[in-house]
Amino acid sequence: MPVTIGALRERAPGETRVSLVPEIADKLAAAGVRVLLERGAGTSAQFPDALYKRVEWMDSSDAVLGAVDVLLTVQPLDIAQIQQLKAGAVVIGFMQAHAHPDEVRALRDRQITSFAMELVPRISRAQSMDALSSQASIAGYKAVLIAADTLDRFLPMLTTAAGTIRPAQVLIVGVGVAGLQAIATAKRLGAVVEAYDVRSATREQVKSLGAKFVETGVSAEGTGGYARELTDEEKRKQQEVLEARIAVADAVISTAAIPGRRAPRIITRAAVERMKAGAVIVDIAAESGGNCELTQAGQVVEHQGVKIVGPVNLAAQLAFHASEMYARNLYNFLKSAITKDAALAIDWQDEVFAQSCLTHAGTIRHEPTRKSVEAP
Repeated sequence: MPVTIGALRERAPGETRVSLVPEIADKLAAAGVRVLLERGAGTSAQFPDALYKRVEWMDSSDAVLGAVDVLLTVQPLDIAQIQQLKAGAVVIGFMQAHAHPDEVRALRDRQITSFAMELVPRISRAQSMDALSSQASIAGYKAVLIAADTLDRFLPMLTTAAGTIRPAQVLIVGVGVAGLQAIATAKRLGAVVEAYDVRSATREQVKSLGAKFVETGVSAEGTGGYARELTDEEKRKQQEVLEARIAVADAVISTAAIPGRRAPRIITRAAVERMKAGAVIVDIAAESGGNCELTQAGQVVEHQGVKIVGPVNLAAQLAFHASEMYARNLYNFLKSAITKDAALAIDWQDEVFAQSCLTHAGTIRHEPTRKSVEAP
């Protein structure tokens, strides 16, 4: 019997993305899958219902939740939604388990199989499924546009009848996917760009984009493509060099993050107070506590003439392309589990499924989450 796959209209505040776009809905239907969609699911991402040609429509989220075998989501489901799923159903999306322990328990107790897209292993074969990277690239791009819009000066050098305008100095802190996209975007806009990351392996990536790598003498190579947390001495050495570069920057884009943990505190109040009046900090890590001591998530804070912007859910601000990229990540993750007769068959020997599984058969499969959620 063909598997039924569905998606909802996202209800989290500020969430405009959709987990299933017309392109992917058509591919699933062509494979024989039954596709269900809540009316208006894609409207906020500029995918009106009329663009979906091969789906069955449901008038409420309740109807979708009660009918699907596999639910595709962007944001984590709430407990009420989890309770409406069929026992044994599959949910695929961002789960944010560290921030939603009660929802993880509900998934476990309802015998729901859940896959967290943020847990997809960073291996070559899974690059097309890497939703963290696809959404981070959007965040890095958008952060530079926010900085350019907030800054009270030009980014590029301009030669005019009134004289030459010097290019802005932009510092990127953290050279993951978001940081690399921020570097490329700032360069395209004509800024002079420097970048720093505690992972020395990023040096050549920074240089390949035409930016200067800030050398601090601190290296913190971690696992899975992320940096480890620094020691106090390493933080002190890093701080001395970074604060000198922050002081001369017109704009700082801060992107440093540690998955499942609070963002590392890199930019102190003292560093902000050394910056020139009119400078801007855009702290992409605002949702996980911020890289800057003064960051307030969802707000613009002004301190001694410096504006600190703490944007949240940047990917949702480019909902059309963010949804396209995310839906393709989901499809690439799921397609190997769809058989020729459109049934669902998950290969638990496949490391992609095994490592990204959060809950299954009444147990929490992701060990760090299990220890956290089930701790006395």
